[in-house]
Amino acid sequence: MKGLVKLRWMALAGAALAVGILLSFERGDDHSFKLAKNMDIFNSVVKELDMFYVDTIDADKVVRQGIDAMLYSLDPYTNYFPEDDQSELEQMLKNTYGGIGSIITWNAKLKRSMIGEPYEGMPADKAGLKTGDVLMAIDGKDLAGKNNQEISEMLRGQAGTSFKLTVQRPGTQEPLTFELVRRAIELPIIPYYTKLENNIGYINLSTFSGSPAKEFKQALMDLKKQGITSLIIDLRNNGGGLLDEAVDIANYFLPRGKTLVTTRGKLKQADMTYKTLREPIDLDIPLAVLVNSVTASASEILAGSLQDLDRAIIVGQRTYGKGLVQTTRPLPFGATMKLTTAKYYIPSGRCVQAIDYQHRNKDGSVGRIPDSLTTVFHTEAGRIVRDGGGVTPDIVVEQEKFPNILFYLVNDNLIFDYATQYCLKHDTIAPPEDFKITDADYADFIQMVKDSDFKYDQQTEKILKNLKEMAEFEGYLKDASAEFDALEKKLQHNLEHDLTYFAKDIKPMIAIEIIKRYYYQRGGIIEQLKDDADLKKAMEVLTDPNRYKKMLDAPKDTVNVETLG
Repeated sequence: MKGLVKLRWMALAGAALAVGILLSFERGDDHSFKLAKNMDIFNSVVKELDMFYVDTIDADKVVRQGIDAMLYSLDPYTNYFPEDDQSELEQMLKNTYGGIGSIITWNAKLKRSMIGEPYEGMPADKAGLKTGDVLMAIDGKDLAGKNNQEISEMLRGQAGTSFKLTVQRPGTQEPLTFELVRRAIELPIIPYYTKLENNIGYINLSTFSGSPAKEFKQALMDLKKQGITSLIIDLRNNGGGLLDEAVDIANYFLPRGKTLVTTRGKLKQADMTYKTLREPIDLDIPLAVLVNSVTASASEILAGSLQDLDRAIIVGQRTYGKGLVQTTRPLPFGATMKLTTAKYYIPSGRCVQAIDYQHRNKDGSVGRIPDSLTTVFHTEAGRIVRDGGGVTPDIVVEQEKFPNILFYLVNDNLIFDYATQYCLKHDTIAPPEDFKITDADYADFIQMVKDSDFKYDQQTEKILKNLKEMAEFEGYLKDASAEFDALEKKLQHNLEHDLTYFAKDIKPMIAIEIIKRYYYQRGGIIEQLKDDADLKKAMEVLTDPNRYKKMLDAPKDTVNVETLG
């Protein structure tokens, strides 16, 4: 009944607002008329559903779905957050949430959630929960039938509140019950930094939410005390966050008074200019920034600004291309809307936005702006850069292509399950810098996969089948049947052969999964960096001062982009 009254109140209030708007302008104002007309229609639809639909409608659900569909038709970044669903927004802005501090993953075989990765020092870790623990009950309530999202919401809550979590741990007979107290969880901002060989510093920056500038400064000052003479900033997989934080970090390496970002929107209040306001920490230290296709938003502001001002070499793959700015607006009943209010422009004057949501295809889809339609801009030294497609690195490193079998091994949790079994047999392992998957370990893994009745699609089989069908359609199959039969025998599915052939790709994934069980996210990063093409290329440039300087001082008519296969 409460939802029904609320729905009717919303419909009446909306209708009254629409009438007021209708009376406040003349018919000649086409935009205002269309807005008021459609608001009136929407409220009438809600009212008619409320009165005549065969079943009682869920007011919150129906209106929420209508709002979500409307906002998604604009862009993916304009979102509605009702009063009882503010945790996601809070995490986005502050990088914190109330919970136990663990990634939750899905066990498809058991159809239950399990602990995927507890964060170091957080309640889940301190209580003794381990990766692979299957979540059975919360405060005695069976979790069967609930998906990851539902269980994640149950685990979250106000800091200081407690609950009992029952899990089934692999290798144990009886379920285990843990008493957990929720706390404010802050996701790791800088999960790892270190001094590499040749006095090169390395900082892995995972987000621009929370207070990354403060933590970055602490890491930078610590590395400088250790004697670094150059620095690599890793922004790969960093989806962005707060614009101000990106400007503050750039300011550590740029002189005071530099314009880094300007924003322009429909309203005057959306037009802003962001400059470096403080004295820098180091204007001369050589910099390299690692980026990839997931590097977005504030990460692109930092990388793009340092590129435009010829302050750093950018290495990796072209970034995501998010050149839009969002702000939050309060709504009635404690709700909030995050909406796109402007585009941002970095020092050269370019906007990196790659998708034009305003001009959609006839089917409603959107695509990236083609390179042929992008515009040339210039860095401060005159190097050529372009808008409309993210930040293109100065040194493009081709993204590693993983074999098809690896995708299926990860998707079926076989690497995850092997790591769980491995940890049951090993109380400790070597430090992440020294840990290796031995041939004996990998033989055990192969046997486990074979015993699991693992199946996966082979692309060669699919292509050959399609080729046979086309050959038959065109009348060539009869004459080529012997060749097709011979090729089918050569391409016959052989699991052990594939696991052995692709061992060099599979072993590092196993190592990462195992190391994270003992050394958390930091250990996983150390393992990933052992054979990292982006990192190696950045280190090559930083240890060659003449090459570094030449790349940043390129003449105006030179497109100075290197490519590493």
